[in-house]
Amino acid sequence: MQRYFVEGPVPANGEVQLSGDDARHITKVMRGAPGDRIIIVMEEKAYEAAVESVSPEVTAILQTEITAQVELPVKVTIACGLPKGDKLELITQKATELGMHALLPIEAERSIVKWDASKAEKKTGRLRKIAKEAAEQSHRTHVPHIHTPCSFQALLEHIPSFDAVIVAYEDEARSSDRTRFADTVKRLYDKDSILMVFGPEGGFSEAEVSRLRSAGALFTSLGPRILRAETAPLYALSAFSYEYE
Repeated sequence: MQRYFVEGPVPANGEVQLSGDDARHITKVMRGAPGDRIIIVMEEKAYEAAVESVSPEVTAILQTEITAQVELPVKVTIACGLPKGDKLELITQKATELGMHALLPIEAERSIVKWDASKAEKKTGRLRKIAKEAAEQSHRTHVPHIHTPCSFQALLEHIPSFDAVIVAYEDEARSSDRTRFADTVKRLYDKDSILMVFGPEGGFSEAEVSRLRSAGALFTSLGPRILRAETAPLYALSAFSYEYE
């Protein structure tokens, strides 16, 4: 069954209105009709629902709650340097499928890409749409929040709000006594929220590394190979899934 996310509280009478892109998808793409079954997610809970009417908006009636656990047991926010091209869209889509809780793009000192403030709303809206569609496709109950890109200083200011902060650092990968990511993940079972930080394609500067260490971040290797900017977050989320699920 097709899944749709609807904002707002669960109505007492179970009657839900779907409009905009969701209504168009049901009526034009799915050729929906009264009596069809869909899944509606509200307040991070999924419900089987029956379509009651399809024009001009879609009205559906919530029925049985689906209780299957589909979210990662730990909330992992990905903070990554702005990558070139459409790589941020790829990270958004695939990281959502892998269980990411939120995405925080950052402008670091060596970032090749600079965020165009005049296009910020449009670009962020595009990423949020990608996250929503990926969450529907992967049958999640949470749509990752896509933050507007922030400065490195703003990243540091976010750190106190997390139970743990992990930095994937390429110099660790080159070290003979590197900290294994598997060992790092095993130390986090008592943590509820984790900020996983990845540098830009040019890497973090020495000053940024020093400031992250001073802020209490743990540094780790993702293995002996150097991963691309769009690969590293997906590798890390897969490791969290393997360890916790």
